[in-house]
Amino acid sequence: MVSPQTTGGSISTELRVNDRIRVPEVRLVGPGGEQVGIVRIEDALRLAAEADLDLVEVAPTARPPVCRLMDYGKFKYEAAQKARESRRNQTNTVIKEMKLRPKIDQHDYATKKGHVVRFLKAGDKVKITIMFRGREQHRPELGYRLLQKLAEDVEDLGIVEAHPRQDGRNMTMVIAPLKKKSEAQAEVRAEKAQSTAEKVAEREADAAADKAHREAAHKTAAPKKPRRRSENLDPDMEA
Repeated sequence: MVSPQTTGGSISTELRVNDRIRVPEVRLVGPGGEQVGIVRIEDALRLAAEADLDLVEVAPTARPPVCRLMDYGKFKYEAAQKARESRRNQTNTVIKEMKLRPKIDQHDYATKKGHVVRFLKAGDKVKITIMFRGREQHRPELGYRLLQKLAEDVEDLGIVEAHPRQDGRNMTMVIAPLKKKSEAQAEVRAEKAQSTAEKVAEREADAAADKAHREAAHKTAAPKKPRRRSENLDPDMEA
């Protein structure tokens, strides 16, 4: 018999199986999900043995507990596979920050916008901060218009999640990507794979063209004129 958990101890998430189920009766579910009904634990264990399956307690807090007939080894394997796949697809949301001045020139604005576009394409959120200096603090409309323009310029990639808000000398806005990070990363990988394939195909095409050019040049080259025997002799040599 399993000893009771002490206060502060870890709670096991392992399901109770077969003889570890210590209740007089259970609500039994068949291997196909069919409801068998409330049966004695002895009868449930017998049905599991006859079907060459395990009796697994899937809802221990129910009254009576719910148990299901299943292949527990297969169940654990599939659960582990799903957990690994979930961890593989799990991505952490990253918030990038981009700082601008309210009177930024067009060239710098284009550069900053390019960074924002790159962050959004990668699936990251972007916090835009407008920094005011001196008397600029009394012209919040300058920062608001700039943030509004940036949001419109990248609206095909992101949406405003936190609208412009001024806090002292700064005004901030958060833009969230339209695509999930996992989707964005998958697209980046696909683009890289396509680019690599195109470069390989281009190199192979150049090599084939170069080979064909060399072969054509070899075929069209004028044959060498054979030299007569007299031309091979030293002219000063007596016949």
